[in-house]
Amino acid sequence: EDIAVICEASSESAATDWEIRNKVSSQKWKEARPFLLKNMLATQDPHPHCGCQCGKQAVVRCLDCLPFPFLCEDCDTAVHSRFVLHNRESLTGGFRQPLSELRQQMARLLPIQRPDRVCGCSTGNIHASPGRNVSVITINGRYNLVLPAVSCTSCCLTWSPTIEDIQRDGYWPGTMNFCTLYTTDVFQSFYDLKMAAPGVSLKAYIKMLDERAGKISADSFSKSFSEWVAVTYEVEKIFHKKSFDCPACTPEMLAVSVDGNRKLYRFKSNASTSEPGNFECVFIQKDEEVAEFVDNIHRQTNHISGKGSCGSSSWRAAKESSRKNTSKLDEEGLEIAVCRHGVLIGALNMFRGEIFAYPLFLQRMLADKAPGNITFLCSDVACKYFPYLSKVAQQCREMRKLLSMRPFLSVMHAKAHTGKCEIKWGGAFQEGAGSTIGEEVEQVNSFLSRAAITTKYMSKAGRTNMLTLLASGWNKKKVKNMGRTLSQRYTKTVRMLKEQVDILNATKDELGVDDDTLQLWVSDVQQWAEETDSGDGSLGALQARIEELAVIIKVRTQNLYKQTDSNKRRHKIRKVILDEKKRLAATICEYNNLAEPSKQIVSTDASVLTDAWPWNNISETAAADLHTKRTVFEKVMAVRRLKEEEMIISKEMQQHWTAMKAQSMMLATLSSNSSFADQPEDAQRGLQCLVLQKQTELKAEMVKVKGFYRRILSHQPLLEMDSSEEEMSEDDAADLDSSTSDED
Repeated sequence: EDIAVICEASSESAATDWEIRNKVSSQKWKEARPFLLKNMLATQDPHPHCGCQCGKQAVVRCLDCLPFPFLCEDCDTAVHSRFVLHNRESLTGGFRQPLSELRQQMARLLPIQRPDRVCGCSTGNIHASPGRNVSVITINGRYNLVLPAVSCTSCCLTWSPTIEDIQRDGYWPGTMNFCTLYTTDVFQSFYDLKMAAPGVSLKAYIKMLDERAGKISADSFSKSFSEWVAVTYEVEKIFHKKSFDCPACTPEMLAVSVDGNRKLYRFKSNASTSEPGNFECVFIQKDEEVAEFVDNIHRQTNHISGKGSCGSSSWRAAKESSRKNTSKLDEEGLEIAVCRHGVLIGALNMFRGEIFAYPLFLQRMLADKAPGNITFLCSDVACKYFPYLSKVAQQCREMRKLLSMRPFLSVMHAKAHTGKCEIKWGGAFQEGAGSTIGEEVEQVNSFLSRAAITTKYMSKAGRTNMLTLLASGWNKKKVKNMGRTLSQRYTKTVRMLKEQVDILNATKDELGVDDDTLQLWVSDVQQWAEETDSGDGSLGALQARIEELAVIIKVRTQNLYKQTDSNKRRHKIRKVILDEKKRLAATICEYNNLAEPSKQIVSTDASVLTDAWPWNNISETAAADLHTKRTVFEKVMAVRRLKEEEMIISKEMQQHWTAMKAQSMMLATLSSNSSFADQPEDAQRGLQCLVLQKQTELKAEMVKVKGFYRRILSHQPLLEMDSSEEEMSEDDAADLDSSTSDED
């Protein structure tokens, strides 16, 4: 097919048809490939036709010196005696190669600010001479330079740079003697790379840098990077910025989700000294406190290990085991707590598997942090955890306050529990939960797990530092996008509510029932879920069990493709359905052995599809069966949850805005007081500059957030900004409108 013919025949559609534009672009690249190849080969010529500006033969090529990259030896010395960090290439030897400083006779001084005077002499002049050697690591690689030594020609007093001078000019010391220096953009690039790809190792990053002029020490880089991150964190603490708090959940948090991540283990062979990490107890709680708490709980509750099964599913997280694993692992994973917006709140190291005492510790920590302000505790095994909590509260009076949190079985994990368990504990059917799914921790785990390939080989302190750094960076991203996220979630909720109301009304018309009947059916399903199955083997118990299993199988089969988007997840659900069918067949066989021949079940599949059981009489058949009631129940619950979600998001928007206003007031107070009078004068001036920067950034963020919220909370006085704050410009408003247009 001729592309040119298509373009001529469809000149108008080519501007809008992505497929045609893509074909045209591919064709142009294909045609240009021979020219690109020729140009790439031509750039490798070490003897270009153009020489140095002075007319001499060029021996050095420096792309940092554009538009005149080719230099002779004399011009290279004149230019790069000052600009020593330019990335230069030698044109001698028949091919281009990075110019190594080791082979240069000229001493190359570290580019750093030098004093105009070093003494009070009125007659002497200052002279800069080479000092001791220093290695400088930049994003272009390693440079072997020398520190400048500035001396007075009259009195011979000498000045040499200190750590203060080094940091002021954008370097960071590798050691306190700064024999090695790093430019801070190297650290920032590594941090950004870790946030984008947590699995990238530090050694792989260094290998990318050490191609130029010698090796770079991984240990020195790791230690220096950790100290740079720690000092950066101390600067953030000055502004009272809490890295592990959600502004939309402060002061009242609707739900917190806890779960274990067993991929974040660490080998015992990497156990190092007992030196604490720079972020001890910032994100990951102290191991000693957790171990003492676990031992105390097991001692007071006469600990007995459980099986951890619900229906046909076996849950590893519910298998309570008090024995520490004696394998080759030290930390076996991480137990994590996350709010419903995906913001990390806290974590602890696991040493005994996913025992209930670990989420109990986090629950107590959160209760102490926000007493009475957390409504739901989400868990994959809430049906097992909360009975355990009730048992612990009976023995430990200090744990009774935790019973104020309501159980919430994660929505997706509830599909693998029994039908009664899903209705009784499932988050989709909990009053006041809104559209919370309780699976937010899974999103965080998918991010942190990507770092497991490197953290499992780290020391204890190194692992703590890296995981805390990644968690803090994750939270920054979440908080930064909080305004956009809440506004999009609100718009989506309003749209879904309208759709679900229409679906419910259509169901009412189809069944010919009114609201009172729907409420009666909802009560019937809830009452059925509260009933305890009888294990006496009577006909009535077997009949109830058969009906329950039939409903569970039908619901799971119908939702197999509606609520799962991966073959791996569907495979697990199919295994659960197969187990349920086996249990149903066994129960039917047991029932047929006791029932009269006229009441026996002949075809299992037909009975499951039609819900026509032989023990149902005509009047009962005319009434709605359990499957119909449950279908209506789920639709009613969906409408109720969406109505709650609409109010919940409005409240969270108000809390987010209030938190931003409080941050603005704090910065204003910090800029006006003298809390850091003990700091040197230059440090105080630097702090004031940082406060001004933070205020400017926060003001811009508040303008953007107000644009997101103004259509939703326009009636709320909390959205009023101070008169000193600038209003949003027309361009900003247009950008905000276009960014939210995809929500409708």
